[in-house]
Order: sequence, then C-alpha cells, then structure tokens
Amino acid sequence: MTSEARRGLILVLGGARSGKSAVAEKLVAESGLPVTYLATARVADDEMRERVIRHQQRRPKDWTTIEAPGDVHEIIDETCQRAYLIDCLTLYLSNCLMDLEKEGLSPATLQEECLKKVDALIEAAGRSPGLVVIVSNEVGQGVVPAYPLGRLFRDLAGWANQRVAAAANEVFFCVAGIPVELKRLQQACASAFLTRDMKEHEESDA
Repeated sequence: MTSEARRGLILVLGGARSGKSAVAEKLVAESGLPVTYLATARVADDEMRERVIRHQQRRPKDWTTIEAPGDVHEIIDETCQRAYLIDCLTLYLSNCLMDLEKEGLSPATLQEECLKKVDALIEAAGRSPGLVVIVSNEVGQGVVPAYPLGRLFRDLAGWANQRVAAAANEVFFCVAGIPVELKRLQQACASAFLTRDMKEHEESDA
C-alpha cells in the first residue's frame, strides 16, 4: 500500500477492530504532507476516554489534533496542502443526528440535514489541494437496531458511506487488519467480466 504522492479524497471503511484507523494513519503519515487529525468523538464516559487516549498515544507528536465533533468541513483549508485524517464519519453522523433529534425534527428532515453535512464535507475535500482521508464504520452487516433512531442511524451511515465512496479516489475496506482497495478490485472484476463476455460472444459466432 504505497501512499507517496496520494492526493484527493480516500475513504477507509471497516467494522469494529478491523484495523481501519491504523490504515488511515499510515496513508496520511506516508503522504509527505503535514498532518491534521480531526477527532469527531465526544467523550461521554470513561470507556470512550480510554479509547481516545489510546488513539492519541499512537499518533506522532508532530501531528496537529483538532477536536471536531461538528462542522468538520469548515476546518479543511482549501488553500494549504495538508493531509487531513477524519476519524470517524460515523461518530460525526451520530453527533449530528443526536443534536438535530433534540429539535424534534421528522425522520425525513433528520436524514436530509445529516446528509447535507456529509455533502459539505465531500465538497470541502474536493477543493483541498492536499489529502483528505475519512475513516468510517460499516454498520450495515450487524444486527438490525431495535429502536427507530438506531435504524435511521444505520441507514444514514450506509448512505453517507456510499456518497463518500462515490467521490473518493480510493476506497479501502479493512477486514482483520487487511486493507482491500475496492475501486481497483471493481475495475479488475469489470475487466474480467468484459473479457469473458467477449470470449463467449466470439465463440458463439464461430
């Protein structure tokens, strides 16, 4: 996984303890750019505080860390070549959803407003001359949440991941610490299918 000269938007996706944060950290560390780490977590209990401390201890001392639970897109400097690591999109969505839910908005409006935040982040990343790496969780492969807000969050995370993936230059899916680049795999599969279809067509014409 060579990271030199990488620029633009990269999505690093995976489940819990899949190694996605370590992969994202490697990408920005090898970019050759100064790194800004945008932490979206809100520390609400001791368990989350311990998680945050472990992440902090793993990061190089020369990285700039900014606590960014909301409006992450406003922090990305569109005039400066930097590497931004946003960890993570699902916590960012959770913050947005919980803040807006307190306002008594309908599920449809909650969805619309949260995805507007995602679109703003994608646009800011697209204008950046540097590298923007977004970490996100794949939450759609587990148990269906038992309550409506949980199901809305699961759906939002899936839609948000799709939007970021569509805009990203590369999408890494991490399983058991192994990153697989999905867009390259998609292209290889499409090429293989096309070659097979052409061969079958030629054989049918023979």
